[in-house]
Amino acid sequence: MTRVAAVDCGTNSIRLLVADADPATGQLVDLDRRMTIVRLGQGVDRTGRLAPEALRRTFAACREYAEIIEKHGVERIRFVATSASRDAENREEFVRGVLDILGVEPEVISGDQEAEFSFTGATKELAGREDLAGPFLVVDIGGGSTEFVVGDDHVRGARSVDIGCVRMTERHLVRDGAVTDPPTEEQIAAIRSDVETALDLAERSVPLREAHTLVGLAGSVTTVAAIAQDLPEYDSARIHHSRLSHDRVREITEWLLRATHAERAAIPSMHPGRVDVIGAGALVLLAVMERTGAAEVVVSEHDILDGIGWSLA
Repeated sequence: MTRVAAVDCGTNSIRLLVADADPATGQLVDLDRRMTIVRLGQGVDRTGRLAPEALRRTFAACREYAEIIEKHGVERIRFVATSASRDAENREEFVRGVLDILGVEPEVISGDQEAEFSFTGATKELAGREDLAGPFLVVDIGGGSTEFVVGDDHVRGARSVDIGCVRMTERHLVRDGAVTDPPTEEQIAAIRSDVETALDLAERSVPLREAHTLVGLAGSVTTVAAIAQDLPEYDSARIHHSRLSHDRVREITEWLLRATHAERAAIPSMHPGRVDVIGAGALVLLAVMERTGAAEVVVSEHDILDGIGWSLA
């Protein structure tokens, strides 16, 4: 066994997985898995730069993760950074900060690389199950971008498009520095238009409609799943591999877009960092299901983080 640490730094959150990895089988045994909302992508869509306060929040989380990694005696670390740091003019400042704290340089990966990691992490456990037919369409709805990957025992097509929940919220729902609460019909329509355009783009290289099983990843999807189950608190074990019907996703999305900030914040399973962006994220999921005709989505708690971990095995 090799003790590994995988770090996934996205637009909205930074996450850590410490696990024992078996090089022979690629099996991971979790030792620590955690997530911190840092909103690294704050304002990137508008300014093209990582904000100083966003960098401070991210570096604070990195220092916390460094202590955990040292405590567990990790042998190999891989730090992957995605949409926000890809887009930022000052990403070298981010790279230097991470290197100073963790001793490893973050890999600012391409959208296609991100998609392949997500696919591996999400489908490794699903392959061979009799109740789930391939090929799979894995949809990873992040803060800055959404990745689409179709495949079975290999990836047939992958594409990353800029329709993450934070990006859509900042682009269409913020007025005078504050999120419109609740959004207007015109604002919702503007998000819809961006999402449909991005889906057109994704379909040029990814056969979205050829998949038999839709697998949804990341916080927007898992939060909708938690709401659907009316969980008293966020429970990864109950969310992982749960299934959501198209009708239930539509019902929850419509409610989230009508609700006030206080109503969304009162949901027991809602992370405070997702309160303002969950409506846009749920709308992306709904649009994907409508475009592909998926009757349901299989929700996975295993995603790009697990793909990074398996790459270290």
